[in-house]
Amino acid sequence: MNQKTILIVDDEASVRYSFQKLFREPGTTIAEASNGNEAIAFVQKTETDLVLLDIEMPGLTGLETIQRIKVLQPTLPVIIMTAFGSSERVIAAMKYGAFDYLEKPFDIERLKAVVKDALALKASAQTEAKIDIQPALAADATLIVGQSQAIKEVYKMIGRVAASDVSVLITGESGTGKELMAKAVHRFSDRADKPFIAINCAAIPDNLLESELFGYEKGAFTDASQSKAGKFEAADKGTLFLDEIADMSINLQAKLLRVLQEGSFERVGSNKTQYVDVRIISATNKNLENAIAEKQFREDLYYRLKVVNITIPPLRMHKEDIPLLVNHFLAKQSREMRKSQVTVLPDAMQKMMSHNWPGNVRELENTLKRALLLSKNNLITPDLLSNDPTEITRSIGHTNRSNYIPDDIDQHEGTLYKFVVEQVERDLIQKVLTHHKGNQVKTAKTLGISRATLLERMEKFNISHE
Repeated sequence: MNQKTILIVDDEASVRYSFQKLFREPGTTIAEASNGNEAIAFVQKTETDLVLLDIEMPGLTGLETIQRIKVLQPTLPVIIMTAFGSSERVIAAMKYGAFDYLEKPFDIERLKAVVKDALALKASAQTEAKIDIQPALAADATLIVGQSQAIKEVYKMIGRVAASDVSVLITGESGTGKELMAKAVHRFSDRADKPFIAINCAAIPDNLLESELFGYEKGAFTDASQSKAGKFEAADKGTLFLDEIADMSINLQAKLLRVLQEGSFERVGSNKTQYVDVRIISATNKNLENAIAEKQFREDLYYRLKVVNITIPPLRMHKEDIPLLVNHFLAKQSREMRKSQVTVLPDAMQKMMSHNWPGNVRELENTLKRALLLSKNNLITPDLLSNDPTEITRSIGHTNRSNYIPDDIDQHEGTLYKFVVEQVERDLIQKVLTHHKGNQVKTAKTLGISRATLLERMEKFNISHE
């Protein structure tokens, strides 16, 4: 049996004595400290497995003490104890990395269970093979991560086309990183020191998209109180990225075609011709050839945009890149959240490797962000991944509506209502989209919401635009 050391930090001798009796057993050493400074001194010189820390003490408070302890031993579990459980204190304690927050008088069985879980987590972090991630190693957010053959082929294509000015069409499922690839083409081109301007054609109503792209003159429409340059002018000498190009109306496609052919356009409300030198990179998760057959996309524009086509594979086709992506995202996120060393347990990595990731790299990134936020001692465990909504496949057609209610109700304390409602909302949107064969206008009308709201919810829930 491995020796365990539990440190009890409380200014009341009677409380420390009670804990001595409660947790004294073979293989466990119970140490005591009567204030925060003594606790810090002990942790500095002694390998400690768990700290039970009172929040109200003379000198350093428990909240001040936990912050210093976490600097010394980031993975050391600290359970905060208090007789006064205000919301501010609970939030602050968890923010500073507390494993849990218990109020006096204690429920002994609850206390024993929390201590057992904390010691088990500490043991896992010490004994199991794991991936350690340091925030300092976080790569540039624009970095494309992957070493699989599938992703290397994408690298090759970017390298071949970057230096030229040809139009590039990037295709791939939602969440595969099409904008990141577009930025890479720009970064390695001769236009790298010029603007990269991106616009999502699906996120802007068609009547506004034209003025966003081409700009407008004062008085061109009701709210046009002054003239404004559009995205084409802003991207002059640089690159314009048109995301979700398949959602552009036929009328606007004709005007875009003219810019590609002649390099000129007019602002809305003006007859003055503007000339620009812009490289176009477009992207879509839809099949444009089908859209052409259905008269929803111009064939001549398609061939203008698709001088070169770069296809981004879905994550399920290059799962060998998942460990690299996990390391990249956690390093980036831990730096942003000011977290110290992050550890991923093998079971958690295996769970990620076995998931098909229908939301692709975006889903993986969001799952890891959620896991890191909810992690205890910055340890990524399998249970933190299981609660992700994308892993819970439900159907609106199910007769048993209780399927939406998770088994681990205690893990959703304070958020259960929101969690269940979001599961229902996601499946409802998916069901109606499927019924209308992906037609977003009809789907929004059936749901009684605007198309912009529908698109926002689809992005939130990683619902494919197809």
